[in-house]
Amino acid sequence: MTTPLRVNGKTTAVNATPETPLLWVLRGELQLTGTKFGCGMALCGACTVQIDGQPTRSCMTPLSAVGERGVETIEGLQGPQITALRRAWTELDVVQCGYCQSGQLVAAAALLKATPKPTDADIDAAMNGHLCRCGTYPRIRAGILKAAGMLTNPGVAS
Repeated sequence: MTTPLRVNGKTTAVNATPETPLLWVLRGELQLTGTKFGCGMALCGACTVQIDGQPTRSCMTPLSAVGERGVETIEGLQGPQITALRRAWTELDVVQCGYCQSGQLVAAAALLKATPKPTDADIDAAMNGHLCRCGTYPRIRAGILKAAGMLTNPGVAS
């Protein structure tokens, strides 16, 4: 069955049944492998993408639930939030193994877009359920706070 799907600003006809998880369409058919398979039960966050700007676990989201809404993956995410996050991630050496990082970054970008000056509680709420097997949670929090500072005080050297 051919279904139109808008991913990273481009509409493509995908050959998948309506119940196929979005994750498998992204990774298998569209070869967008930045979105990772973690647990397959929407518990770890590795498969997080944005659907119309909202962080969504793609492993449990059937293709039929996407409809005409736009999907953004780590490969296509653009804007000042993701730019600041990538810079902060690099400057603070946030990543250890890196497996969870695309999901972490996608969720953090949505947080910063909605809440430009997040508190620790905001970060906890937004990042809840994003598992990092390496335990880099303190560096992830620091990276989000640093990126927020870059966005709200662009003239201040970081």
